[in-house]
Amino acid sequence: RRRHTLLLSLLDQAQSITRDELVEMFLRRIRKTRNGSRERLQALQEKHRTITESLLTVFGDLLRQARDVGADAELGCRVRAVLSEGGGIEALESEYATISAYHQNNYLPLLWPAHASSRSVLFRLLDRLDLRSASQDTSLLEALEVVVQHHHARRNRLTPALELRFASQRWRNFVLVREQGEIAMDRRSLEVCVFLHVADALRSGDLYVVGSQSYADYRTQLLPWDVCRRGLDEYCEQLDLPKTGAQHTAALREALTQSARQVDTGFPENSQLTIDSDGVPHLKRQKATPLPEGLLSFESMVHERMPERHLLDILKHTHHWAGYTRHFGPPSGSDPKLADATKRYLFAIFGYGCNLGASQTAQHATADINRFAMRRINAQHITTPKLEAAINDVIAEYACFELPRLWGARKVAIADGTHVELRENNLLGERHIRYGKYGGINYQHISSTYIALFTNFIACGVWEAVYILDALLLNTSDLQPDTLHADTHGQSEPVFGLAHLLGIELLPRMRTWNDAVLYRPSKTEHYKHIDALFSDVIDWDLIERHWQDMMQVALSVQAGKILPSMLLRKLGSHNRKNKLYRAFRELGRVLRTLFLLRFVSETDLRQTIRAETTKIESFNDFLDWISFGGPVIKSGDPVEQTKRLKYANLVANAIMLQNVADLTCVLNTAVADGYPVTQELVGRLSPYMRKHIHRFGQYVLDMDEVPEPLDPSALKLELSA
Repeated sequence: RRRHTLLLSLLDQAQSITRDELVEMFLRRIRKTRNGSRERLQALQEKHRTITESLLTVFGDLLRQARDVGADAELGCRVRAVLSEGGGIEALESEYATISAYHQNNYLPLLWPAHASSRSVLFRLLDRLDLRSASQDTSLLEALEVVVQHHHARRNRLTPALELRFASQRWRNFVLVREQGEIAMDRRSLEVCVFLHVADALRSGDLYVVGSQSYADYRTQLLPWDVCRRGLDEYCEQLDLPKTGAQHTAALREALTQSARQVDTGFPENSQLTIDSDGVPHLKRQKATPLPEGLLSFESMVHERMPERHLLDILKHTHHWAGYTRHFGPPSGSDPKLADATKRYLFAIFGYGCNLGASQTAQHATADINRFAMRRINAQHITTPKLEAAINDVIAEYACFELPRLWGARKVAIADGTHVELRENNLLGERHIRYGKYGGINYQHISSTYIALFTNFIACGVWEAVYILDALLLNTSDLQPDTLHADTHGQSEPVFGLAHLLGIELLPRMRTWNDAVLYRPSKTEHYKHIDALFSDVIDWDLIERHWQDMMQVALSVQAGKILPSMLLRKLGSHNRKNKLYRAFRELGRVLRTLFLLRFVSETDLRQTIRAETTKIESFNDFLDWISFGGPVIKSGDPVEQTKRLKYANLVANAIMLQNVADLTCVLNTAVADGYPVTQELVGRLSPYMRKHIHRFGQYVLDMDEVPEPLDPSALKLELSA
């Protein structure tokens, strides 16, 4: 019975994950259809520019004739002559129809060609999903049923009694056609319309998939309020939050009022902030922090003293210190039936972490390492949770050293995404508009001390901000940040609101901060100097009215019932009518306004944000150096794609641990030799040093040669007085 229960649980979990992946495939295919039609529209607009100019020339001639000729009869003759010279009425009418079909960026007529090539796959995909409505409005599901019924129909006109309440007026005008005095529906237009609205509804939560995880009905995943109420007081005490909606709203209102007044009072002394005559604010460009004296000679001395090491030896040394391969093994949990299992595990980490693959690694390794064994180890002995546990072991050893504390705070993390290439015959990948390449996004979280904490592989084109909080809750390492720096995606209002209720301080990089809206605490609140910064007023009643709903969400997230990404995906711009979206958006407006007021008034904060966000850019470059086997992930399996990124993080953290151990020894030796080693100089170093590391050659791993154990006294760093 126990085995049957376990088997059924594993099957149920596998089916849930598969449903999530099917929905992701559907959403990416629809996004590709929409983006392709928009690109086609831009190409047509460029192509038809000459036609537009020709029509405008004819129209200008008509206006001149109407101005110069007084008699209507003569004007009529002149008009016909102008139209004849322009190519004739029929030709001009055809050109006009061509242009007007796509005016006002109307890409709807171009959707069908982009959709037709994948429609059979999408129908088969939806046939395997049980879609249901999260509200009483079932008009979209009824329309989907009609589309499925006429999947193989040849006639282009349908006359079903169907309401299009879910569609906008523009869509209705596109779908509905009038023939012989009767209104019908264009079958192709209806199909495209329904498929695109189904994708939007799945993203927003208006539709859900039975048996799914990420796309299930989120309302059933929340903790009941009776359960939340029992833990509410303790939760608020831990995060220093008010315990009622009225108290919370009053505290936020007072904080916003006082902050705005302080910034207004200090405006004359703030030489960095100016507001022009049009009310547009400007911040002066920050000057680069001057380098410490003697930095170049100090870095040269450090590099000369760093011992040369091969990447395989680094993995071996860090394993002896952290013992991270202890997590690897067969699914049964028994000891691996492998000769020299640790050595084979290290080769697997090296081969997959550096993106060499099993074949290339085995070709350059010793005879006892072959590609079949490496593939079996990767498939059966090493899973994503096991890789995360191994990464946490390395982080624990790294955190014992004093040196990383000079580089950053343990409670601070930085998040950013970078493009990862995939093969194009991959249903889960797509082309990124900004990068112009096919693949996905490696959304990475690193500590302020440089070590990698968590990574998530997401699709191109998705709203990256929805994944910004996941890593802080899924991270089980010794480093538990409560402050998060992010790129411009992190300035989303709902993200600010949810982060506040989870006890996370969000400090994003604001490239276009002067385009963001600041909100007044009340209509009667005005300011002498910075009044032009504010555009609207906070709706405090909305925040107080839905405070219980928002706290129920926060407690459910904290309890692990639902991930922030699942919720934020449903609280995006596709679901603006949702009361929970509007409440989190209003709360986020308060928190983002408070942050922006600090951002424009505190020079140190802006310098800190810039310095911290630069670290993750250096980490992305470090990962590129590690992945010397090639930039493309060759696997089409989404689980395997995530594992490759985890492998790379494990290799990166192992290198950082080795570098910190070597740097600590080098710096202590330099101090003993009388070399001036100050905190300012050491703060300019990083564990991403790699000039002394070898990656190529014959891959040989001597397991009999072991490093010296880490002495607790060797973890400490002695600086010059």
